[in-house]
Amino acid sequence: MTTPGGATAIPGKKAINFLPSLRRLLRRLRPHRFQVGVVMLLATLSVVFSVASPKIMGHATNIIFDGMIGRQLPEGLTKDQAVEALRAEGQNTFADMVSGMNVVPGSGIDWTALGQVLVLVLVLFLLASGFAWLQAYLLNNIVQGTVRQLRADVEAKLHRLPLRYFDTTQRGEVLSRVTNDIDNVSQTVSQTVNQLLTAVLTVIGILGMMLWISPLLSLIAILTVPASIAVTTFVAKRSQKHFVAQWQSTGLLNAHIEESYTGHDIVQAFGRQDAVRATFDERNGRLYDSGFKAQFISGLIQPAVMFLGNLNYVAIAVVGGMRVASGTMSLGDVQAFIQYSRQFTQPITQVSSMMNLMQSGVASAERVFELLDEDEQAPDPEPAATPMTNRGLVEFQDVSFRYKEDTPLIDDMNLIVRPGQMIAIVGPTGAGKTTLVNLIMRFYEVDAGRILLDGVDISKMTRDDLRSRMGMVLQDTWLFGGTIRDNIAYGRPGATEDEIVAAARVSHVDRFVRTLPKGYDTVIDEEGNNISAGEKQLITIARAFLSDPSILILDEATSSVDTRTEVLVQHATAALRSDRTSFVIAHRLSTVRDADVILVMKDGSIVEQGSHSRLLEMDGAYAELYHSQFAGPAQVQT
Repeated sequence: MTTPGGATAIPGKKAINFLPSLRRLLRRLRPHRFQVGVVMLLATLSVVFSVASPKIMGHATNIIFDGMIGRQLPEGLTKDQAVEALRAEGQNTFADMVSGMNVVPGSGIDWTALGQVLVLVLVLFLLASGFAWLQAYLLNNIVQGTVRQLRADVEAKLHRLPLRYFDTTQRGEVLSRVTNDIDNVSQTVSQTVNQLLTAVLTVIGILGMMLWISPLLSLIAILTVPASIAVTTFVAKRSQKHFVAQWQSTGLLNAHIEESYTGHDIVQAFGRQDAVRATFDERNGRLYDSGFKAQFISGLIQPAVMFLGNLNYVAIAVVGGMRVASGTMSLGDVQAFIQYSRQFTQPITQVSSMMNLMQSGVASAERVFELLDEDEQAPDPEPAATPMTNRGLVEFQDVSFRYKEDTPLIDDMNLIVRPGQMIAIVGPTGAGKTTLVNLIMRFYEVDAGRILLDGVDISKMTRDDLRSRMGMVLQDTWLFGGTIRDNIAYGRPGATEDEIVAAARVSHVDRFVRTLPKGYDTVIDEEGNNISAGEKQLITIARAFLSDPSILILDEATSSVDTRTEVLVQHATAALRSDRTSFVIAHRLSTVRDADVILVMKDGSIVEQGSHSRLLEMDGAYAELYHSQFAGPAQVQT
């Protein structure tokens, strides 16, 4: 992060609070409580029908097995007589198995009963699938609606954050949270909520069926659960810090990419490709390391849980086979139980395999929540004050301000700027020139004192009301992808074509627009590379003129235009200055010679003020600046 002083700070690497962040993420589903209830009902019905199917399929297995065994027994005997005959022949194990079966000696498979069972199973499968599809459809709507609201909340939050936040945070880091992290949250919620809900209900339903069939085998199956939870918890704790580092590294890498490609021309001009590439490689390598460790360590969960599940399967198969042989369980029940045991471990394995995705998603969610929890700019007062006039009288009364508590910048400033005056603000870099304008616009709040606009404290006004009375042109031009007409009209939506053209003419945009094949319909690309820097600056000036403000603020607005255009813009500014207060921040003193008052700032204080000629006569700080620009080069010895 870049501080106002230019220093770079790295985002804090605090440990993630997994469960609180997960609960906060799930709480965002609250507006959809009714739909969530319907989803849970549908999921329950789907699980009930799915869980009932193996038990019924076990009955079909019993019908087939009973028929095959019954065909081997003498016809005409009862089951008890057949068992006694087997024991008399010394076939005690076979006799024990037959005693636990529902056989009719001499008869084969009951195909009618088997067909009825299979039809019933087919109906259950269809119902379970239908409810599962409807549940997934509704849940997807809920999840996507929740993520859409999260995006909307982040967008609204960005508009409520003070300028200080954007001055101290890299744009790439902000963009990473708004795009990458929210997309990761969306993917995580979409893929895990449905599976987690189904998994929990499935485990509960299957556990009930297993206890019904055989408490002994259920105990064996349940023994793997604590072991699976212990393995999952052990691995998750060690992988979570790497997921946090992964997304922090993603933000830093995005910030570097955005910065280096935005200034690609500068990088090329100064031959800094190797340095940029080295920084990229270092941050890319850091992302690779954290991403590899996060995925590798969390990826150990699934095979470990699968291993425990396979041990459980072997134990159930052995014990179940022994109970079938002893006649205490039917073959169909053992088959159903084995199927249940596989289904019982499957949700646990599934949840375990989702842990890496969940950890990554919750890490991203916490980064988004950190943005949502940032301190906002002070709310507008209610009721708000509104100046009765729109003259542009600005007064500074004992104003103090500092970016850092221990670094004073502006102390006890007093200033009166009368309507129609052109006030030039000059001074060395860091003197507080732009800060002065930021305070007028309430991009920053004063620490002490107050600023009045037409007699009203600007802190008592709404920001929209205050800024609607001002037009601002910065040194760094900003144009969006659209036509020249749209970019000019951005200053006042709903402006007519004649008003747009009039603003373009007075700012000398019209003269170069007429030379373009599509005129005002010429589309400016996102970077504005299809027009010159000076032409972009003129468009921003036209935008400010169209807004018809009572106060004009020009922060090095003519720095990108040529000398001839600069003179034209100065004439246009002079024409528009009637009944308007103008603040002009300039390093090139040639642009402010005709200012009514020139303020010379140094270390946050106004050290001199007066007209151009008066300040030269004083032979002070302004005269030193002036001579350094115009007289200095002539004194250089060759």
